[in-house]
Amino acid sequence: MKWPRLMWFGFALVLLAGCTETRLAAVPEASTNEASVLSISDARFFDDKTGLDALAREAAASNVRERTALGLKSYAPLPPASFLALSGGGDDGAFGSGLLVGWTAHGGRPTFKIVTGVSTGALSAPFAFLGSDYDASLKNMYTEITASDVMSSPSLLSAVGGDSVSDSRPLHQMILRYLTDDVVRRIAEEYRKGRLLFVASTNLDAGRATFWNIGAIASSENPKARALIARILLASASVPAAVPPVLINVDVGSKHFQEMHVDGGATAQAFLYPPGITSGVRRHYTAYIIRNGRLGVPWKQVNQETLAIAGRAVSTLIAASGVDDMYRMYLRTKHDGIAFNLAYIRDDFNGSSKGPFDPRYMNSLFDYAYAQARAGYRWDKLPPYLDVSEAAKAIAPAR
Repeated sequence: MKWPRLMWFGFALVLLAGCTETRLAAVPEASTNEASVLSISDARFFDDKTGLDALAREAAASNVRERTALGLKSYAPLPPASFLALSGGGDDGAFGSGLLVGWTAHGGRPTFKIVTGVSTGALSAPFAFLGSDYDASLKNMYTEITASDVMSSPSLLSAVGGDSVSDSRPLHQMILRYLTDDVVRRIAEEYRKGRLLFVASTNLDAGRATFWNIGAIASSENPKARALIARILLASASVPAAVPPVLINVDVGSKHFQEMHVDGGATAQAFLYPPGITSGVRRHYTAYIIRNGRLGVPWKQVNQETLAIAGRAVSTLIAASGVDDMYRMYLRTKHDGIAFNLAYIRDDFNGSSKGPFDPRYMNSLFDYAYAQARAGYRWDKLPPYLDVSEAAKAIAPAR
């Protein structure tokens, strides 16, 4: 999500007033990696060595499941695979939505081996993962909503007495409306075929990025799986102080705790694929990154006010962080021999928004991306501002 100026007003008030909502104790630091969610194996992974090693094992296991589903021998090469990363960006998620639906209309949109989503990208990731059968849901989520479908009106009373300026219950209800039992069942089926769907949130207690293995949760057949997935998607899109954090129940042995999760964009705007996914596997890989946003923040004269200055500074920092993520993913793909493709909102889009989740703006952005994709999208093969000679130096082995 975009982090609006209102967040900083709420943040200041929350610091002064504190949070009145009661919660279970946080997981003790020493037990962070032991916490279990619904007793589901590999439900999520942290971005530390233990978590990344487990994530690599899950990636390897997915290739085994894929071979079984395709009826291939262990020595047979796997077919080409494509990865898709959907970034944060709030109402700019209409860009990724339009691009994917337009890609369907053009033809050639792959069935992605891995789909990852952060923030607004997390909301669209399940439908991008399931393919063109869910294009209507992907479109409607960004062209038939208003701000009231995402959050309640800002409230000074809520800010002073609670943990946020607005309430995200409208967004939670919208997620549940689209995340039907059939969607969860289909995600589980694709997971068993070796495909992977990951969504990132930020665990505030631990200060860590958390990668949720949505397919594993869906395939667990736990009756609470759908509700958990909905809360994970909500958490990934929950801008701190603007809307409440999401508390997720976990267990350490027989003891019950709660983790506090917020927007995945607090730790990374996008991520691409698990480490080790290419190890020992012969196949051709292609990566697609959709940045739901521009390369930087648009020009504006900033008022000489504390909140305006702080909000603008953080917006600029987030935009720069998103560009850094592109470089990180590019270097990873070059190291692993994976083709790199990047899409973002270019300067030829002239739409302007009157406020968060302006329907006219989102429809205009959807149509812009749809038209480009239907005509055959021109993916960038390098991150912004990087020329070929510099790229060669960046990936050349040290001597």
